[in-house]
Amino acid sequence: MAKRPERVTIVDVARAAGISVSSASVALRGEPGVSAPTRDRVQATANRLGYQPDQRARVLREQRSRLLGVTFAVDHAFDSALVENLYLAAADTGYDLVLSASTANRPDAEAVASLLRDRCPTLLLISPAISPAQLVELTERAAVVVIGSDLRADRVDTVHSDDLQGVAVAVDHLVELGHRSITYVDGGTAVLSAARRDGYRAAMAARGLGARSTVISGAPTEEAGISAARRMLDGDELPTAVLTHNDQMALGLLLTLRQHGVDVPGQLSIVGYDDTPMAALTMVRLTSVSQDVRQLARAAITRAIVRTEDPGAPAEDFVAAPTLVVRDTTGPRRG
Repeated sequence: MAKRPERVTIVDVARAAGISVSSASVALRGEPGVSAPTRDRVQATANRLGYQPDQRARVLREQRSRLLGVTFAVDHAFDSALVENLYLAAADTGYDLVLSASTANRPDAEAVASLLRDRCPTLLLISPAISPAQLVELTERAAVVVIGSDLRADRVDTVHSDDLQGVAVAVDHLVELGHRSITYVDGGTAVLSAARRDGYRAAMAARGLGARSTVISGAPTEEAGISAARRMLDGDELPTAVLTHNDQMALGLLLTLRQHGVDVPGQLSIVGYDDTPMAALTMVRLTSVSQDVRQLARAAITRAIVRTEDPGAPAEDFVAAPTLVVRDTTGPRRG
Protein backbone atom coordinates (compact mmCIF):
# COMPACT_ATOMS: atom_id res chain seq x y z
CA MET A 1 0.00 0.00 0.00
CA ALA A 2 1.35 3.41 -0.98
CA LYS A 3 2.34 5.58 1.93
CA ARG A 4 -0.03 8.48 2.43
CA PRO A 5 1.82 11.76 1.80
CA GLU A 6 2.31 13.87 4.91
CA ARG A 7 0.24 17.03 5.04
CA VAL A 8 2.13 20.28 4.48
CA THR A 9 1.78 22.52 7.52
CA ILE A 10 2.31 26.22 8.04
CA VAL A 11 5.52 25.31 9.87
CA ASP A 12 6.83 23.84 6.59
CA VAL A 13 5.85 26.98 4.72
CA ALA A 14 7.52 29.25 7.26
CA ARG A 15 10.73 27.18 7.26
CA ALA A 16 10.89 27.17 3.46
CA ALA A 17 10.21 30.90 3.24
CA GLY A 18 12.77 31.67 5.95
CA ILE A 19 10.43 33.51 8.31
CA SER A 20 8.66 32.87 11.60
CA VAL A 21 5.45 30.86 11.83
CA SER A 22 3.54 33.88 13.14
CA SER A 23 4.69 36.04 10.20
CA ALA A 24 3.77 33.28 7.77
CA SER A 25 0.31 33.07 9.33
CA VAL A 26 -0.17 36.84 9.03
CA ALA A 27 0.96 36.78 5.41
CA LEU A 28 -1.35 33.93 4.43
CA ARG A 29 -4.33 35.60 6.09
CA GLY A 30 -3.64 38.82 4.20
CA GLU A 31 -3.45 40.86 7.37
CA PRO A 32 -1.17 43.86 7.96
CA GLY A 33 2.11 43.19 9.75
CA VAL A 34 4.42 41.98 6.99
CA SER A 35 5.74 43.68 3.88
CA ALA A 36 4.24 43.11 0.44
CA PRO A 37 7.38 41.27 -0.86
CA THR A 38 7.30 38.97 2.17
CA ARG A 39 3.61 38.27 1.67
CA ASP A 40 4.20 37.43 -2.01
CA ARG A 41 7.14 35.16 -1.13
CA VAL A 42 5.13 33.29 1.50
CA GLN A 43 2.17 32.83 -0.84
CA ALA A 44 4.43 31.56 -3.61
CA THR A 45 6.09 29.13 -1.20
CA ALA A 46 2.71 27.88 0.01
CA ASN A 47 1.57 27.31 -3.59
CA ARG A 48 4.78 25.49 -4.47
CA LEU A 49 4.52 23.17 -1.48
CA GLY A 50 0.80 22.58 -1.97
CA TYR A 51 -0.14 24.02 1.40
CA GLN A 52 -3.85 23.92 2.28
CA PRO A 53 -5.10 25.72 5.43
CA ASP A 54 -6.65 23.53 8.12
CA GLN A 55 -10.27 24.62 7.87
CA ARG A 56 -11.16 22.97 11.18
CA ALA A 57 -8.50 24.96 12.98
CA ARG A 58 -9.66 28.14 11.25
CA VAL A 59 -13.25 27.57 12.33
CA LEU A 60 -12.11 26.86 15.89
CA ARG A 61 -10.09 30.07 15.96
CA GLU A 62 -13.05 32.05 14.67
CA GLN A 63 -15.35 30.48 17.24
CA ARG A 64 -12.95 31.29 20.03
CA SER A 65 -12.58 34.87 18.85
CA ARG A 66 -16.33 35.33 19.29
CA LEU A 67 -16.43 34.18 22.89
CA LEU A 68 -16.94 36.76 25.62
CA GLY A 69 -15.89 35.49 29.02
CA VAL A 70 -17.92 36.70 32.03
CA THR A 71 -17.03 36.47 35.71
CA PHE A 72 -19.75 36.87 38.34
CA ALA A 73 -20.45 36.06 42.00
CA VAL A 74 -23.05 33.33 42.49
CA ASP A 75 -24.27 34.81 45.79
CA HIS A 76 -24.86 38.35 44.51
CA ALA A 77 -28.37 39.04 43.23
CA PHE A 78 -27.16 42.03 41.21
CA ASP A 79 -24.62 39.86 39.35
CA SER A 80 -27.30 37.30 38.46
CA ALA A 81 -29.61 39.99 37.09
CA LEU A 82 -26.77 41.47 35.08
CA VAL A 83 -25.78 38.09 33.59
CA GLU A 84 -29.37 37.55 32.43
CA ASN A 85 -29.32 40.92 30.69
CA LEU A 86 -25.90 40.29 29.17
CA TYR A 87 -27.38 37.26 27.41
CA LEU A 88 -30.23 39.41 26.10
CA ALA A 89 -27.80 42.09 24.91
CA ALA A 90 -25.56 39.54 23.18
CA ALA A 91 -28.43 37.90 21.29
CA ASP A 92 -28.12 38.27 17.51
CA THR A 93 -24.61 39.77 17.76
CA GLY A 94 -22.87 36.56 16.71
CA TYR A 95 -21.04 36.44 20.03
CA ASP A 96 -21.49 33.83 22.77
CA LEU A 97 -20.95 34.16 26.51
CA VAL A 98 -18.81 31.84 28.61
CA LEU A 99 -19.55 32.11 32.33
CA SER A 100 -17.11 31.54 35.17
CA ALA A 101 -18.39 31.98 38.72
CA SER A 102 -16.64 33.11 41.86
CA THR A 103 -17.73 31.54 45.15
CA ALA A 104 -16.60 31.50 48.76
CA ASN A 105 -14.04 28.86 47.78
CA ARG A 106 -13.30 30.04 44.24
CA PRO A 107 -11.91 33.59 44.12
CA ASP A 108 -12.28 35.94 41.19
CA ALA A 109 -8.68 35.33 40.12
CA GLU A 110 -9.47 31.64 39.62
CA ALA A 111 -12.65 32.47 37.71
CA VAL A 112 -10.58 34.67 35.40
CA ALA A 113 -7.92 31.99 34.95
CA SER A 114 -10.57 29.52 33.82
CA LEU A 115 -11.73 31.88 31.06
CA LEU A 116 -8.17 32.43 29.92
CA ARG A 117 -7.74 28.66 29.64
CA ASP A 118 -10.84 28.65 27.46
CA ARG A 119 -9.04 31.22 25.29
CA CYS A 120 -11.68 33.90 25.53
CA PRO A 121 -10.07 36.97 23.91
CA THR A 122 -12.30 39.42 25.79
CA LEU A 123 -13.44 39.30 29.40
CA LEU A 124 -16.32 41.08 31.12
CA LEU A 125 -15.65 41.25 34.86
CA ILE A 126 -18.67 41.99 37.06
CA SER A 127 -17.60 43.80 40.26
CA PRO A 128 -14.29 41.89 40.31
CA ALA A 129 -12.54 41.41 43.64
CA ILE A 130 -9.05 41.77 42.20
CA SER A 131 -6.29 44.30 42.76
CA PRO A 132 -5.33 47.10 40.35
CA ALA A 133 -2.04 45.27 39.73
CA GLN A 134 -3.89 42.07 38.82
CA LEU A 135 -6.08 44.04 36.41
CA VAL A 136 -3.05 45.58 34.69
CA GLU A 137 -1.45 42.14 34.37
CA LEU A 138 -4.67 40.74 32.91
CA THR A 139 -4.70 43.34 30.12
CA GLU A 140 -1.55 41.71 28.75
CA ARG A 141 -3.49 38.49 28.18
CA ALA A 142 -6.99 39.61 27.15
CA ALA A 143 -9.16 42.60 26.37
CA VAL A 144 -11.13 43.64 29.46
CA VAL A 145 -14.40 45.38 30.26
CA VAL A 146 -15.06 46.03 33.96
CA ILE A 147 -18.69 46.36 35.11
CA GLY A 148 -19.89 47.86 38.38
CA SER A 149 -16.52 48.68 39.88
CA ASP A 150 -14.19 51.59 40.51
CA LEU A 151 -11.16 49.64 39.25
CA ARG A 152 -9.34 51.48 36.47
CA ALA A 153 -6.45 50.67 34.13
CA ASP A 154 -5.18 51.69 30.71
CA ARG A 155 -6.95 49.95 27.81
CA VAL A 156 -9.80 48.79 30.08
CA ASP A 157 -13.38 49.84 29.32
CA THR A 158 -15.55 50.54 32.36
CA VAL A 159 -19.34 50.36 32.67
CA HIS A 160 -21.04 51.45 35.87
CA SER A 161 -23.68 53.69 37.39
CA ASP A 162 -23.00 56.90 39.31
CA ASP A 163 -22.99 55.60 42.88
CA LEU A 164 -22.53 59.02 44.46
CA GLN A 165 -25.66 60.21 42.67
CA GLY A 166 -27.52 57.01 43.53
CA VAL A 167 -26.93 57.42 47.26
CA ALA A 168 -27.76 61.14 47.05
CA VAL A 169 -31.10 60.35 45.37
CA ALA A 170 -31.93 57.94 48.20
CA VAL A 171 -30.99 60.44 50.91
CA ASP A 172 -33.01 63.16 49.16
CA HIS A 173 -36.06 60.91 49.10
CA LEU A 174 -35.83 60.24 52.83
CA VAL A 175 -35.19 63.89 53.70
CA GLU A 176 -38.21 64.94 51.64
CA LEU A 177 -40.28 62.51 53.72
CA GLY A 178 -39.15 64.34 56.84
CA HIS A 179 -36.42 61.99 58.02
CA ARG A 180 -33.31 63.40 59.70
CA SER A 181 -32.05 60.38 61.65
CA ILE A 182 -30.84 58.36 58.65
CA THR A 183 -28.45 55.46 59.29
CA TYR A 184 -26.29 53.81 56.65
CA VAL A 185 -25.40 50.10 56.78
CA ASP A 186 -22.02 49.69 55.10
CA GLY A 187 -20.93 46.97 52.69
CA GLY A 188 -17.59 46.32 54.40
CA THR A 189 -14.93 45.23 51.92
CA ALA A 190 -17.38 44.76 49.04
CA VAL A 191 -16.67 46.37 45.69
CA LEU A 192 -17.92 50.00 45.65
CA SER A 193 -18.52 49.92 49.40
CA ALA A 194 -16.24 52.90 49.98
CA ALA A 195 -17.85 54.90 47.16
CA ARG A 196 -21.38 54.40 48.50
CA ARG A 197 -20.33 55.08 52.09
CA ASP A 198 -18.58 58.29 51.04
CA GLY A 199 -21.63 59.21 48.98
CA TYR A 200 -23.86 58.82 52.03
CA ARG A 201 -21.67 61.05 54.17
CA ALA A 202 -21.40 63.68 51.44
CA ALA A 203 -25.17 63.65 50.85
CA MET A 204 -25.91 64.02 54.57
CA ALA A 205 -23.40 66.88 54.88
CA ALA A 206 -24.85 68.65 51.83
CA ARG A 207 -28.25 68.66 53.53
CA GLY A 208 -26.92 69.96 56.85
CA LEU A 209 -27.15 66.54 58.48
CA GLY A 210 -23.46 65.69 58.62
CA ALA A 211 -23.41 65.63 62.42
CA ARG A 212 -26.22 63.05 62.38
CA SER A 213 -24.46 60.65 60.00
CA THR A 214 -24.27 57.14 61.41
CA VAL A 215 -22.54 54.24 59.67
CA ILE A 216 -22.97 50.65 60.84
CA SER A 217 -20.34 48.23 59.56
CA GLY A 218 -21.61 45.30 57.55
CA ALA A 219 -21.13 43.09 54.51
CA PRO A 220 -23.13 42.57 51.29
CA THR A 221 -25.22 39.71 52.70
CA GLU A 222 -28.62 39.10 54.29
CA GLU A 223 -26.82 37.96 57.44
CA ALA A 224 -25.17 41.37 57.73
CA GLY A 225 -28.60 43.00 57.46
CA ILE A 226 -29.90 40.76 60.23
CA SER A 227 -26.92 41.66 62.42
CA ALA A 228 -27.43 45.38 61.77
CA ALA A 229 -31.11 45.11 62.72
CA ARG A 230 -30.22 43.42 66.02
CA ARG A 231 -27.71 46.15 66.81
CA MET A 232 -30.36 48.79 66.20
CA LEU A 233 -32.88 46.94 68.35
CA ASP A 234 -30.34 46.72 71.18
CA GLY A 235 -29.68 50.46 71.00
CA ASP A 236 -31.38 53.23 72.96
CA GLU A 237 -33.42 54.52 70.03
CA LEU A 238 -34.15 53.39 66.48
CA PRO A 239 -33.31 55.71 63.60
CA THR A 240 -36.31 56.75 61.54
CA ALA A 241 -34.73 55.64 58.26
CA VAL A 242 -32.01 53.26 57.05
CA LEU A 243 -30.13 53.08 53.75
CA THR A 244 -28.20 49.88 52.99
CA HIS A 245 -25.30 49.04 50.67
CA ASN A 246 -27.45 46.58 48.69
CA ASP A 247 -30.83 44.86 48.56
CA GLN A 248 -29.65 41.66 50.21
CA MET A 249 -28.70 43.57 53.35
CA ALA A 250 -31.98 45.49 53.22
CA LEU A 251 -33.95 42.22 53.06
CA GLY A 252 -32.26 40.80 56.15
CA LEU A 253 -32.81 44.09 57.96
CA LEU A 254 -36.46 44.35 56.92
CA LEU A 255 -37.47 40.82 57.89
CA THR A 256 -35.69 40.98 61.25
CA LEU A 257 -37.27 44.30 62.22
CA ARG A 258 -40.71 43.05 61.24
CA GLN A 259 -40.19 39.89 63.30
CA HIS A 260 -39.55 42.11 66.31
CA GLY A 261 -42.71 44.14 65.79
CA VAL A 262 -41.18 47.21 64.13
CA ASP A 263 -43.63 48.85 61.71
CA VAL A 264 -41.95 49.43 58.33
CA PRO A 265 -42.42 52.12 57.14
CA GLY A 266 -44.53 53.43 60.03
CA GLN A 267 -41.69 53.52 62.54
CA LEU A 268 -38.72 53.12 60.23
CA SER A 269 -38.19 53.51 56.48
CA ILE A 270 -35.73 51.32 54.54
CA VAL A 271 -34.02 51.92 51.19
CA GLY A 272 -31.93 49.26 49.45
CA TYR A 273 -29.57 49.49 46.51
CA ASP A 274 -29.48 47.68 43.11
CA ASP A 275 -33.24 47.14 42.66
CA THR A 276 -32.80 43.40 42.26
CA PRO A 277 -35.80 41.15 41.48
CA MET A 278 -36.25 40.37 45.19
CA ALA A 279 -37.03 44.05 45.85
CA ALA A 280 -40.24 43.75 43.83
CA LEU A 281 -41.53 40.62 45.57
CA THR A 282 -45.03 41.04 46.99
CA MET A 283 -43.93 40.34 50.55
CA VAL A 284 -40.96 42.72 50.28
CA ARG A 285 -41.86 45.72 48.10
CA LEU A 286 -38.52 47.38 48.87
CA THR A 287 -37.73 50.94 47.85
CA SER A 288 -34.38 50.67 46.08
CA VAL A 289 -31.89 52.51 43.90
CA SER A 290 -31.89 51.05 40.38
CA GLN A 291 -28.68 50.81 38.38
CA ASP A 292 -30.62 49.91 35.21
CA VAL A 293 -28.95 46.55 34.53
CA ARG A 294 -30.41 46.44 31.02
CA GLN A 295 -28.61 49.63 30.04
CA LEU A 296 -25.40 48.51 31.74
CA ALA A 297 -25.52 45.14 29.96
CA ARG A 298 -26.06 46.70 26.54
CA ALA A 299 -23.17 49.10 27.07
CA ALA A 300 -20.90 46.29 28.31
CA ILE A 301 -21.61 44.02 25.33
CA THR A 302 -21.10 46.91 22.91
CA ARG A 303 -17.72 47.78 24.43
CA ALA A 304 -16.68 44.12 24.56
CA ILE A 305 -17.37 43.67 20.84
CA VAL A 306 -15.55 46.88 19.96
CA ARG A 307 -12.61 45.81 22.11
CA THR A 308 -12.55 42.35 20.45
CA GLU A 309 -12.70 43.62 16.89
CA ASP A 310 -10.41 46.61 17.41
CA PRO A 311 -8.01 46.03 20.33
CA GLY A 312 -6.43 49.43 19.72
CA ALA A 313 -9.68 51.36 20.14
CA PRO A 314 -9.60 54.02 22.89
CA ALA A 315 -11.04 52.83 26.19
CA GLU A 316 -14.34 54.35 27.29
CA ASP A 317 -16.00 54.96 30.65
CA PHE A 318 -19.77 54.49 30.40
CA VAL A 319 -21.71 55.94 33.33
CA ALA A 320 -25.44 55.32 33.76
CA ALA A 321 -27.67 57.60 35.83
CA PRO A 322 -29.30 55.66 38.70
CA THR A 323 -32.95 56.13 39.61
CA LEU A 324 -34.98 55.50 42.74
CA VAL A 325 -37.80 52.96 42.56
CA VAL A 326 -40.21 53.85 45.37
CA ARG A 327 -42.23 50.99 46.86
CA ASP A 328 -43.72 50.22 50.28
CA THR A 329 -40.76 50.36 52.67
CA THR A 330 -40.49 54.15 52.80
CA GLY A 331 -42.98 56.63 54.15
CA PRO A 332 -43.29 59.98 55.99
CA ARG A 333 -41.54 60.36 59.32
CA ARG A 334 -44.01 60.09 62.15
CA GLY A 335 -43.84 61.89 65.46
